[in-house]
Amino acid sequence: MGDKAHAHTGAAGGVPTAGHPSSIRNVVLVGHSGSGKTTLVEALAQTAGAVNRAGRVEDGSTVSDHDGIEHRSQRSVQLSLIPVEWGGVKINLLDTPGYADFVGELRAGLRAADAALFVVSAAQEAEAVAGATRAVWEECAAVGMPRAIVVTHLDTARTPFDAMTRICGETFGGALRPDGGGDAVLPLYLPVHGPEGSDGHAPLTGLTGLLSQRVLDYSGGERTENPPAEDQRAALTEARNRLIEGIIAESEDETLMDRYLAGADIDIRTLVDDLERAVARGTFHPVLAAAPAADGARQGIGTVELLDLITGGFPTPLEHPLPAVTTLRGAPLPALGCDAGGPLLAEIVKTSSDPYAGRLSLVRVFSGTLRADDTVHVFGHGLTGPGREDRPFHEAEARVGALSAPFGKQQRPLSEAIAGDLACVARLGTAETGDTLSDPDRPLLMEPWTMPDPLLPLAIEAHGKADEDKLSEGLARLVAEDPTMRLEQNPDTRQMVLWCLGEAHLDVALDRLRSRYAVQVDAVPLRVALRETFAGPSTGRGRHVKQSGGHGQYAICEIDVEPLPPGSGIEFVDKVVGGSVPRQFIPSVEKGVRAQAARGVATGHPLVDLRITLRDGKSHSVDSSDAAFQTAGALALREAASDTRIQLLEPVARISVLVPDDCVGPVMSDLSGRRGRVVGTEQSGPGRTLVRAEVPELEIGRYAVDLRSLSHGTGRFDRVYARHEAMPAHLSDRMREQRVDAAGDP
Repeated sequence: MGDKAHAHTGAAGGVPTAGHPSSIRNVVLVGHSGSGKTTLVEALAQTAGAVNRAGRVEDGSTVSDHDGIEHRSQRSVQLSLIPVEWGGVKINLLDTPGYADFVGELRAGLRAADAALFVVSAAQEAEAVAGATRAVWEECAAVGMPRAIVVTHLDTARTPFDAMTRICGETFGGALRPDGGGDAVLPLYLPVHGPEGSDGHAPLTGLTGLLSQRVLDYSGGERTENPPAEDQRAALTEARNRLIEGIIAESEDETLMDRYLAGADIDIRTLVDDLERAVARGTFHPVLAAAPAADGARQGIGTVELLDLITGGFPTPLEHPLPAVTTLRGAPLPALGCDAGGPLLAEIVKTSSDPYAGRLSLVRVFSGTLRADDTVHVFGHGLTGPGREDRPFHEAEARVGALSAPFGKQQRPLSEAIAGDLACVARLGTAETGDTLSDPDRPLLMEPWTMPDPLLPLAIEAHGKADEDKLSEGLARLVAEDPTMRLEQNPDTRQMVLWCLGEAHLDVALDRLRSRYAVQVDAVPLRVALRETFAGPSTGRGRHVKQSGGHGQYAICEIDVEPLPPGSGIEFVDKVVGGSVPRQFIPSVEKGVRAQAARGVATGHPLVDLRITLRDGKSHSVDSSDAAFQTAGALALREAASDTRIQLLEPVARISVLVPDDCVGPVMSDLSGRRGRVVGTEQSGPGRTLVRAEVPELEIGRYAVDLRSLSHGTGRFDRVYARHEAMPAHLSDRMREQRVDAAGDP
């Protein structure tokens, strides 16, 4: 990698094309927010000749971050595809957001990619590396995805490169491979710094190749190669020996280690070939350093080496296993290969809206060739995830509209997309993220991928009458574009609730409603579906008598009310004898009782878990009616409620919280403070514990945000409704007082 000739065939404004899957690399950039992923993509695009000048996040001029929201927040909020060409190879660079709220975009990038670049910043605290990034690393390790690490911000480093390499080795190298072994995490280059400036930072001026033993100097604006200085040789030799030993340990040639230990000189070409094979297998993870180009320079530091690693070490789509495929009925099929001439198999990994092109679907083609004007079979089963509601199956045949290669916000026309490539399809009917595209004559279904369940609720309502008309359509489009967003029409509270992954996710959703769909909404307090029940037995008499001349109203009924076990609902029993309530009016009493129970008797919440027995009553031969006995039944229930204590019931959620071991204590203490009951803990992999608890839903409205703060971004949880149970008396009293106060407001 360090000694290759560098043929570069990209041209600014051109569309890289690939004639065969072997000339494609799909690479996703992963890293903590602020680690420098977008800046690195700009530097790679400039080095490859895809852009003439690298943009800056601070100026809002980057190719990746083209959305107005990204310009205002100065961070990525969506997946962006930047294709470049290097050495005759098309590289699809997938830039993902680093902020946890946009993990759905990251999952889409992982689905579309065959390898990952983990970007870590030397200017950030080491905990940022060891936190949420490790969880994504483990996801990649579970599927054997090759990974490399790029260290950025060495100019303003809080942590030196050697310390960052050690931290990465401890954090990522400890992740177990499927075969049970540990991974090798070692640098291929050492950074070279210039003199320290007045700000106390020493600028990065070049790299020293450990295999080539050459210094790549960028200080003059052009990349030159020089021998290392005498004072660098000792450190260089030590690091080089560790690298060679790491490569040999991963070599498939079992005699190589014996030859090395015997003092034989191992050919550099052999080492490079073994290194590239180990990287492609996902058992060796090289560490590189990179920095954007200085003013006037044509190449960023380390970008040539990184592009060489991608083309030489990362696998082609031919080497990456395809997801499992079944028939539409779920019968498993033999695994398909990445063959441009094979049956069509593609998947929508992202859905977005373009003001000019309309709805756009970003598609990864796994097999076959996708062409404009083709007719494809679209089948969707939704995406899976803990606690996610089932989404309905849907299928249709759709005509492929215009094909294009996205380059940031630009859409560059394509005639076809072969197996292994990515492309955008315009106006693909009602197709959604996660849907499978296949040949109508041979419809197929791909194994679904997992998305996190949105767990932060926001109750919203239209700001004005004009917004009401557009709100439903705007929200429907948002949810169709983003599978990590869920819209709920809560039948109990009669609220419209938008569920997201975090506050930043909510902010983006509301911003898009305003800017894209011209809809203003107001956030309102979230209501929880409470219930009422009787604390003890009671009796009630309902008397509805109005006789003042003409046709009157006459109905009297007497009821007994007794509590039932939780989950019993409302049970109505008829024990009238002697015809005191005529048979035709008994259903009327029941209807009135049930209607009053649905409205509640104390706080306006439904009454549940009661047996209501009609035991006596009176009627009038002329004035009694269905409506009169409905009213009497409701009055009887209200009177019974006035003679006993009404118990408020609150919904309780069963939650599972996965956190690092050192966060278990704070998490359990926090759950106790939320009136939660911890019901058990168990180990869930190395260094991680699963805490199971039951917590009132009133206490976990913002738990998605609070857990992230509590666990430094490393914790996650899921929740399911368990049951309703009695609310503590002091909280019940407070709820009643709030209802009285609200009723007294003008």
